[in-house]
Amino acid sequence: MAEALGIAGTVLAIAELSAKIGSYCVKYCQAVKNARNDIERIRGEIDSLQGIASNALGLLEGPRGAQLKASRRLAVAVRGAESRLKRLEIELRPSSARQALSRMRIRALKWPFKSKEIEGVVKDIEQCTRTLSIGLQLDIVVGVLDIDEKLALDKLPTAPGASYDSQAEELSATCLPDTRVELLQKIRAWANDPTSQAVFWLKGMAGTGKSTVSRTVAQEMDEHRQLGASFFFKRGEADRSNASKVFTTIALQLVSHLPMLAQHIKEVVDAEPRIYDKRLQDQFEKLIFEPLLKVQQSPCNNRYVTIVIDALDECERDDHIKTVVRLLCRVKDIQSLTLKVFITSRPELPVRLGFSQDAVKGTYDDFLLHEIPQYIVEHDISAFLQHELEKIRADYNSDVPGDRQLPPTWPDQSDIKTLVMMAVPLFIFAATTCRFLTQRRFGDPRHQLRQVLEYKTGTGSSEVDLQSKLELTYQPALEQQLTELSPFDQEKVIEQFRRIVGPIVILKSPLSTTALEKLLGIPRHVIDGRLDMLHSVLSIPQSSTSPVRLLHLSFRDFLVDPKQQSRNRFSVDERRTHRQLAAKCLALLKQSLHEDMCDLRAPATLRATVDVQKINKELSPEVQYACLHWTYHTDQAGASESLARDIDDFLRSHFLHWLESLSLMGRAFDSLSLLKSLQNKLTISCESELPDFLSDAARFIRLNLFAIDAAPLQLYSSAIIFAPHESIVRQTFEVKVPSWILLLPHADMNWDQCLQKFQGHIDYVNSVAFSHDSTLVASASSDKTVRIWHADTGECTQELKGHSDYVSSVAFSHDSTLVASASGDKTTVRIWHVDTGECTQELKGHSHYISSVAFSHDSTLVASASYDKTVRIWHADTGECTQAVNIGGVTQTLSFEPSNAYLRTDKATIAMDKASLRQSVWKIISEHDTTRLRIDIGISPDGSWITWHDQNLLWLPVEFRPACSALQGPTLAIGCHSGRVTVLRLANP
Repeated sequence: MAEALGIAGTVLAIAELSAKIGSYCVKYCQAVKNARNDIERIRGEIDSLQGIASNALGLLEGPRGAQLKASRRLAVAVRGAESRLKRLEIELRPSSARQALSRMRIRALKWPFKSKEIEGVVKDIEQCTRTLSIGLQLDIVVGVLDIDEKLALDKLPTAPGASYDSQAEELSATCLPDTRVELLQKIRAWANDPTSQAVFWLKGMAGTGKSTVSRTVAQEMDEHRQLGASFFFKRGEADRSNASKVFTTIALQLVSHLPMLAQHIKEVVDAEPRIYDKRLQDQFEKLIFEPLLKVQQSPCNNRYVTIVIDALDECERDDHIKTVVRLLCRVKDIQSLTLKVFITSRPELPVRLGFSQDAVKGTYDDFLLHEIPQYIVEHDISAFLQHELEKIRADYNSDVPGDRQLPPTWPDQSDIKTLVMMAVPLFIFAATTCRFLTQRRFGDPRHQLRQVLEYKTGTGSSEVDLQSKLELTYQPALEQQLTELSPFDQEKVIEQFRRIVGPIVILKSPLSTTALEKLLGIPRHVIDGRLDMLHSVLSIPQSSTSPVRLLHLSFRDFLVDPKQQSRNRFSVDERRTHRQLAAKCLALLKQSLHEDMCDLRAPATLRATVDVQKINKELSPEVQYACLHWTYHTDQAGASESLARDIDDFLRSHFLHWLESLSLMGRAFDSLSLLKSLQNKLTISCESELPDFLSDAARFIRLNLFAIDAAPLQLYSSAIIFAPHESIVRQTFEVKVPSWILLLPHADMNWDQCLQKFQGHIDYVNSVAFSHDSTLVASASSDKTVRIWHADTGECTQELKGHSDYVSSVAFSHDSTLVASASGDKTTVRIWHVDTGECTQELKGHSHYISSVAFSHDSTLVASASYDKTVRIWHADTGECTQAVNIGGVTQTLSFEPSNAYLRTDKATIAMDKASLRQSVWKIISEHDTTRLRIDIGISPDGSWITWHDQNLLWLPVEFRPACSALQGPTLAIGCHSGRVTVLRLANP
């Protein structure tokens, strides 16, 4: 009890002392003119400390105050702060004589500190603030994260190895002292300047040391408690090569730095347990952006927080790169907390496009790493080589007898200078060379260094010279495998290299030597023997179950570069290697897959109830890899009749087994996109019946996808018996139907015309529209939302929220980048970005409900029709209304002609030329004066028939009758009152 009262009393004393010192500073500022800047510095720091102390008192009196009052850690922190403030108060307190003179209006105050002492005083106050903040923060980390919060946060998946201090990154280097000095100073200044841009983009070509700078920045920020989170992308690493877990990983790391986020994130997870499956924008907003807005005034916040993102260009999906950039640039809107994002990447096109988005412009600084002056790069590489070579010499000398030791002068300064010239501007050359010198298999460091120097070449800045430097980087390590071998044996080694290392650099995600043995069919001792010689270019773990990784992506670039095939005898034929990997994956799956992989037995067993360890035991890493990536390797391999026959044979035997395995892995929804990549490749020149099987298989998956994902064994019962009798999949696997089904249900003979059903709306669907490239469908509903769907897979890619009443109409722009929606809420039209889901314009002006919207063919104009009997024309980019035209009635349809010369409605046609548009002069023409647009496919007036040339063609059951419809070529989308969207495609009857 005494301890608890002591902490509260000490914090109160800190607050009072801070207030008193602040008042002294005001007096000194008025009386002492020549030290005003120093006084203001101290006063500013004291104000910060007083704010922390005052808010700490609020926490101590709050619901978790007892927890904080019982903390020894916090007790030590507050006592230290109180002691220093007491000394400062005494030093600043005016004497009684001076106070008397002051009352007599005689200026007697004298500032007690010299200029050189001020820095120490300021640092002491900063330390008090930091100590109190950290003391509170550490206890909140321990105490505030109660069991419920921990359980909720544990539901968020993270990407293993993504943080800078992970085990996967522990051997990766940071910048040596006295290197990258100016660059690191520039980054520090940016991170600690509240007026600087929110994002710093460090870009540079391969091998220039971007990741080393990232790790250094992350480490420094961490040491100063400014690191909010770090995420290091890595191509080929399953969870680090895409953005699916980037925001969940960052959110959980932020909780450690800002523990007050925990409760807000818990509330999100409780409300949306599968938030990690939502769009990246939803994840960012709900797990990071909105929680940060709620806690930005917390007393436990460090004012400066930085998130580090490395190698963004190694994220596989280009659209995700753009989305990540756009979302992270929104941290500028978090005002009280100085939150910054440091991003590194190669200057690849997807990243450049991300930073060229309108929403991103003006929110970032950038710096081109390989344009640092050459003399600075030379100095930094020289310092690195000096440090590493001294270490190599010491390690070698400690392990050999005196007569074999390297002299203290090794290597010669001339050799170091030559290495520097060979390396500039590629730090990866210096790092790879040093790793090469430590490889004792082929000689001591002297011998290895001579081999490297034999590849000496001139320097330059052209693309050819840079490629030559990559050759200098990797060729010595590769050529050492051939030392003292006959030409015949050299060819054998090179072929073995291509069979083992070729797949390693081509794999979609890395595998261990144990998994490689089973996938490639090469004995592990052979794999190990070849890899033993390549430690300078590959990360080869001691454990046979840990994956073999590239040390740097430029090694892959060097091996697969077709321009280097004539010069590099270790070059890897990328297409051929993909073809071999596709065949190896199929062979492994044929050998490994069977019905009921996890011995579940009960056909209704839910996947969510199956133990993950059991799944991983029955589906080994190499089998999981083959399930996910055999189609990728097939796609990259190009068309091949022999490969097509292998695929046909595999699918007719193991199609259901493959789907079951994908379901167990939680990847059932990937099956459609995997099949689609096959269809695109194999339908071009394939004499087998495989294209027909793939088409039927896609229909089969669409019909059963949700059941397959939930209960994998339903594939062998429900999925088959409800498929049409003429379905190729049903005919192939009908023998799999369980014997306990005695009477099969009635099923159609063939697939109906329904290609896809989109389920998600919870109220009537009022409007549907196709994108003009036919890949997307938009639906507008009375549930106040617009949804955008992939036409092929049925996946909802965006849920657009913002309307406060039913949404009556929806339309795509002709470039398929925008969607316009009309609603009954305050008679507004909204324009949205398809990719981001962002509302870019809100158009207001109608005085009644809006019935229809349409884009012009050049996507620059939007037309809207309303129950106020007017049609309005708006500029899509500015939201400006150029004209309102009264057409004398309510229209339900709007469409621009391709030339934009006419806007047609079902009441009248509005005509204008380009000059008229500029002058906002419009003319209404009667429908009888224009040619009627002919539409082959339609819906009968009562909604019960699909028509062809106005003749009834296809009867629609009641549950399929439309509330709205949209047509794109021969494909018809029907929105039903139930909320279902049905897509049909018709041939000419």
